[in-house]
Amino acid sequence: MKILKLLPAFICSLFVLQATAQTEVPKGFSTGKVVLPDNTVVTGFIKDNIRKDASVVMLTDGKEKKYNGGDIASAVVGETKYNCMKGDFFKVVCNGELTFLQKASNASSKPTQIGNEVFFLSGTEGKPGDYFIYENKNQQLKLVSKKTLSTVVANSFGAYAPAIEKAKAAQNDIAQLKDAVDTYNSRVEK
Repeated sequence: MKILKLLPAFICSLFVLQATAQTEVPKGFSTGKVVLPDNTVVTGFIKDNIRKDASVVMLTDGKEKKYNGGDIASAVVGETKYNCMKGDFFKVVCNGELTFLQKASNASSKPTQIGNEVFFLSGTEGKPGDYFIYENKNQQLKLVSKKTLSTVVANSFGAYAPAIEKAKAAQNDIAQLKDAVDTYNSRVEK
């Protein structure tokens, strides 16, 4: 008889334990989401395999699903946002009319199988750590290096002098180009 009286309390405690177990972040994962090409958002816990093999693993409702950079439009891992293009992940440094990105993966070494043939179709130029400017208007991705800096700045910033001045300071450190992109994106006359 005592067992029957304790049974409801036991069942209730199981539900409470199950609810708390679902809110704890599993080891190796963080909170995040992926946005599919059709703008469907999948949220859950996410494991970052970006540098390893240009992918992330989502844990949703206890099930794991791997997404390659070519399968998704973007991902958020913790507080870091990534845009995906041609199978590669790019960390978003700043966003606006121009987006300043840092390459985070190398999908060019990933084989794609079509029938019995294996091709290396995906990937973008540059290597992980390189910086890019993405022009949202015409969907152009431009690699920025010390060699290409002046050309990319002239083509991306037009004649907007405040951004061009800040870009000149980036010659020794391309990461400083973020300030020029922010300045360009915040201009009044667009």
